[in-house]
Amino acid sequence: MSEDLGVQLFSVREHLGAELGDTLSKIAAIGYTHIEPYDILTDPDALARAMAESGLKASATHASIQGPRRDDIIASARKLGIGTVIVPWVEPATYDDEKQVEKLAADINDAAAKAAQHGLRVGYHNHDFEFASGMYQAFAERLDDRVILELDCFWSSVGGTDPLVQAPALGERLRYLHVAAGPPEPGKPPLKGGPIRLPEIIAATRASVELVVVEVVTERDVWEVLRENYEYFQGVLA
Repeated sequence: MSEDLGVQLFSVREHLGAELGDTLSKIAAIGYTHIEPYDILTDPDALARAMAESGLKASATHASIQGPRRDDIIASARKLGIGTVIVPWVEPATYDDEKQVEKLAADINDAAAKAAQHGLRVGYHNHDFEFASGMYQAFAERLDDRVILELDCFWSSVGGTDPLVQAPALGERLRYLHVAAGPPEPGKPPLKGGPIRLPEIIAATRASVELVVVEVVTERDVWEVLRENYEYFQGVLA
């Protein structure tokens, strides 16, 4: 794990589009080195220009590569120099029974095999329902060894799992962490064990995690929150 720190662009989703270039420049000015896009299909050329102008890198993107636009996603990822495509979301009902989970794993494995032909890696990002269903581990065990995992610490906690226990248990398959520091927003539960867990989680996963990614969904000024998170995690990663 390096001291590099990324931002999931969903955090600044209201400041993209025509503001994309300025937004990435603001992210870079705070000190972040990476972004994690969630839309590489709408205008990959504009995203490439904004990344080049800001100096920000993207080692991974969120995209449903197991779906019908697989080839388009692969082409855009290659254009942008992104090496990992992470499945960001599936319908919660997928985890209602084991057969659906098996099919999901098979679809992701198929996408991973196709992506590997183009030098790309495929991953999976969790929310709460995978853990609440009790089938996340069974799902992960059905994934091909080449498929990596991105653990969202907040959502795994909401799903009833202590991320400090879960993260090390994922072993070398765990390559990305989604994190957010600070008190919970109104109506949102805190991370299990409180904010003190984040330094412990990062310390416990240094051997496998390639990048820590900040994602904030806030009613406060997003730039203030991103600056606070940058300062916090720089101290943790140092």
